[in-house]
Amino acid sequence: MNKKIWLSSPHMGDKEFEYVKDAFDSNWIAPLGPHVNEFEKELSNYIGVTDVAALSAGTAAIHLALILLGVERGDEVICQSFTFSASANPIVYQGATPVFVDSEKDTWNIDPSLLEETIIDRIKKGKKPKAIVVVHLYGMPAKTKEILDISSMYQIPIIEDAAEALGSKVKSQKEKVKSIEEWKMCGSFGQFGILSFNGNKIITTSGGGALLSNNKEDIEKARFLATQARDDAPHYQHSHIGYNYRMSNVLAGIGRGQMKVLEKRVEQRRSNFEYYKNELSDINGLEFQPELESSFSNRWLTAITVDPKLTNGITREDIRLALDKENIEARPLWKPMHLQPIFNDAPSYVNGTSEKLFEDGLCLPSGSNLDNNDLNRITSVIINYLNKKSS
Repeated sequence: MNKKIWLSSPHMGDKEFEYVKDAFDSNWIAPLGPHVNEFEKELSNYIGVTDVAALSAGTAAIHLALILLGVERGDEVICQSFTFSASANPIVYQGATPVFVDSEKDTWNIDPSLLEETIIDRIKKGKKPKAIVVVHLYGMPAKTKEILDISSMYQIPIIEDAAEALGSKVKSQKEKVKSIEEWKMCGSFGQFGILSFNGNKIITTSGGGALLSNNKEDIEKARFLATQARDDAPHYQHSHIGYNYRMSNVLAGIGRGQMKVLEKRVEQRRSNFEYYKNELSDINGLEFQPELESSFSNRWLTAITVDPKLTNGITREDIRLALDKENIEARPLWKPMHLQPIFNDAPSYVNGTSEKLFEDGLCLPSGSNLDNNDLNRITSVIINYLNKKSS
């Protein structure tokens, strides 16, 4: 059988082991330590925020953000429906209710118009949402300007789930010089930003995440809560419920090594996308996730849609199974949260966009360690299958 091609496998450089070895040599294996501190500084400098807390997972970061925003039992939190469940689950941890909002077709992210309609309707029902969870899906920036305007108008803070979008950015204008444009990194727009360093992300610490903010007090409180909320005392004393959410010194060492190659990894992921686009864009019925002129996606995963009306009845599932038969992993787009059994009773405001994307969408292998032989093998399977079924 041909070698396995994974959807998005870890890709180590040559610096990670040096930092991990340093942790072993210094015997700083226990949680926290100098690599955690330095990793937080490096993330802060890269994203352009003042403060960062390195944590055990992106899910933990969302949970802490909700706590810091005062989300409690009985509250409502708006959440993008087209996402992974980790964006929504922490809302339920707090005893709150997720209110799901559908996507727009330009970026596949939360629809600003539908978002505003949702806020107006929830307020009419006496339930002003406590926060908005916005996701940059597959690394594609959401329509940040429109979303921020709505957030400001209704005074509802944004939790920016950039778990898939490290290295993605949005073009904006400097406040005092409107003629000068600059790029602003995803993760820096909301009151809180969220990153993930899970094994399949653009860089990894094996498992891990980060909470980002320009509010030093919030991040200090997040660190306190993430280390079991231990009070400043010589004995173990607790006046708050805490969590075991901090990143270890060893994993932070891996993260520091990965930061050295982050820009290269973004370049490689975007190169994968260009290869697929060059090889497959002429196929009738295949479309790629769009990118706005004002956006720069890290292209964490290359995502396509397959229109069976234009491919002689061939569906995205047919293509996925054809790839699987050749030991190539591909995956359907996220199943929207409003279609998930666990969220059957949650309010949702939908327009059909995410349901259609889920029905027709497929993520192609996108690891930064793919070579041209791998990419050629993947595209050849797709092209040959489509040609065979069309003949």
